[in-house]
Amino acid sequence: MKRREFLITIPSLALYPFASYSQTGFPSNSIKIVCPYAAGGGPDIQLRQAAPYLGETFKQTVIIENKVGAGGVLATQYVTQSAPDGYTLMLGSNIQLIQKIIKPEISINPLADFAPISNMYSFPTVMMVSADSPYKRVEDVIAAAKANPGSMNYGSGGIGTSAHIAGATFVTLNNLKVTHIPLKGSVEIATSLIRGDTQFAFPIAGTAVPLVKGGKVRALAVTSKNRLTQLPEVPTLNEIMKNELTIQESWFGMWAPIKTPRDKIDTLFEGITKALNNKALKTTYEEAGNLVTPSQSPQSFGMYMVSENKKWAEIIRLTGITAE
Repeated sequence: MKRREFLITIPSLALYPFASYSQTGFPSNSIKIVCPYAAGGGPDIQLRQAAPYLGETFKQTVIIENKVGAGGVLATQYVTQSAPDGYTLMLGSNIQLIQKIIKPEISINPLADFAPISNMYSFPTVMMVSADSPYKRVEDVIAAAKANPGSMNYGSGGIGTSAHIAGATFVTLNNLKVTHIPLKGSVEIATSLIRGDTQFAFPIAGTAVPLVKGGKVRALAVTSKNRLTQLPEVPTLNEIMKNELTIQESWFGMWAPIKTPRDKIDTLFEGITKALNNKALKTTYEEAGNLVTPSQSPQSFGMYMVSENKKWAEIIRLTGITAE
């Protein structure tokens, strides 16, 4: 390997060793978890926070490897082509389902090419405006948009992101004429609101909650099924609009190659569940606006993925979101 290649590879690889190793049974070697998101981003951070607890549970070294590119396709291809032995896993999410819906030509099908192990955590988006905005309630935004068609913008971190889909759903269900402004990334959403380039947005809770608590923005609603414990005074969008399509929670869970043996899937499920039930990890996740959501079984996670695929397909059809 050339020196330059080595220097590029190292930051995307993290080892989480555990001192005591199993001598028999599964797992007897280190476990690699492939993350299709860049190091330092939200999903990567949450996975690295969980890794020490997973290492402790499995009594093995947990390796996190970031494989970023082609909208996550590189990571999914790598994992599906790996040996189905339980030692190579992937941090999967509803994002992969949405990508397949928006781009049917993608070669990987999450429902057919992976064995679900367990969901891990989920999070909603938060409808927010700048702190000095005249809009105090969701109804104020709707009224202003209807009174002045085409005068308002909403921002997102890009096409097909959680913020884009939540905003497009809100606009479509209320029959509003509002312009979507895809920014370079979610970190630009708050700046865009404060600057006045956009009038409202739906960043994920992990991004929004600290900003709301810091007084930089005002939260009007959340897209979770229930109110967030971090923002108990903020209503859910479903409370206001009475439409279940407004209930939008992104989630991240663990997948394995499709032919991974059932007994290994069960062992992985038990270990992941134990790690997620650790009080310290749950607190870390919840303080960042995440909900810890371990599945009841690998089978129930698979059924959840099927229902989620149906729901997101309906939302994409409703909003008319395309890859372009």
